[in-house]
Amino acid sequence: MEENKAKREDDDMISKLPDTLISEILFYLPTKEAVRTSVLSNRWRSLWLLVPGLDLDSCEFLDFNAFSSFVNKCLDFSRENELCLHKLKLSIHQDENENHNQFCVTRWIDFVAKGKLKHLDVERFLKRKCLEVIMPVSLFVCQTLVYLRLSRVLFSTSFEESSSVSLPRLKTLRLELNVYSNETSLESLISYIPVLEDLTIVRRVGDNVKYLRVCSQTLTSLRIKFQLRRQSEYYGEVDVLVVRGYGQGGFLIDAPRLKYLNIEDERTTIKTITNLGSLNKVNLLGSFFIRGDDQDRKFFTSLSGVRDMNLSRASFLYFMNVVPLPQFCNLYQLEVGLCYFSFFDRLLMFLPSCPKLRSLILNLIGYWGKMSLSSEHLCLLSSLEFVEMECIFRRYPSLELVISNPQDTASTSESEIFHARRKFF
Repeated sequence: MEENKAKREDDDMISKLPDTLISEILFYLPTKEAVRTSVLSNRWRSLWLLVPGLDLDSCEFLDFNAFSSFVNKCLDFSRENELCLHKLKLSIHQDENENHNQFCVTRWIDFVAKGKLKHLDVERFLKRKCLEVIMPVSLFVCQTLVYLRLSRVLFSTSFEESSSVSLPRLKTLRLELNVYSNETSLESLISYIPVLEDLTIVRRVGDNVKYLRVCSQTLTSLRIKFQLRRQSEYYGEVDVLVVRGYGQGGFLIDAPRLKYLNIEDERTTIKTITNLGSLNKVNLLGSFFIRGDDQDRKFFTSLSGVRDMNLSRASFLYFMNVVPLPQFCNLYQLEVGLCYFSFFDRLLMFLPSCPKLRSLILNLIGYWGKMSLSSEHLCLLSSLEFVEMECIFRRYPSLELVISNPQDTASTSESEIFHARRKFF
């Protein structure tokens, strides 16, 4: 028995490591799993409390009071032992009758923001009614923060002065379904972050922002979405009023270093982009409501230098209402959603505006049967190399692609060969 015990001790190499190193290992586990290690032995009972990160979901507790007590215990331990949390993720699910506990979340964020916090993720869900957690002022002057995600929270600070924001290391910012004091406060927050690179904004009805302005000299990736549809029981009742919101507001993007742009905006009409010199890829998804006037033509013209573009079926339909079409002289890859043959005819009208296009990806819905691509009317055989069709059929699961080249086969170069592939779902 003594030999077996000695062998087990020799095999347990992890327990021989110092506490600081073990806590770093536990940092890469979910908090729930890290807590379970406390049953291994007396030495492991409190090691998980040394972990510099917490990932907590109130759904994993009996009720919100139990969740609140657990978080308070963790933060009190950190305070007493002068430890600093580097990462905190809170997923909070509450009913209306638990709303009186919302201020404890503000207190928690205030505590960690005054330390050496690097990563903060706060998401709140409420049934039937959408109420927000108030963000403390200390969060926006955190000198160590690198990543920040806030979902369904309330911004009470106006950020009218640059001194109200001091986030010198923040590179990634995700703002989802929040409520702001006014649209100027959101604009100021974004512009006052000196090294911001990745920005995501998911808007909602009633967020107090009519015209969104994104002005940043360092931004390289931007995602904008207007959430209109109710996704689950946790979304607020204000999201039901979406049909009344079409054609209102707009956005302005001023980001000279922007490389990636993803827009899914079914509500606003005025869309303006300036100072785009580095944009490489753009996705225009969802309905992407536009009016087709001169203002919209300027918007699409500002995107004419991209190399990779993805257009949803609805956005492509709106896009083709812009006359005259801008020239996309650098476009290398195009992915577009099509429905019915009328869409395909419009695509053939658009392709001559892309003289350097090499890859064409078609997302097809409906019955297509036989589809013909001719180099005569495409005028693109010298550059187009790859055609991919992703097809979704409810009936008539047959698709035939016919590619014709009027030139002699012997004189056709490799760059003039089409590669076609079909995918059936």
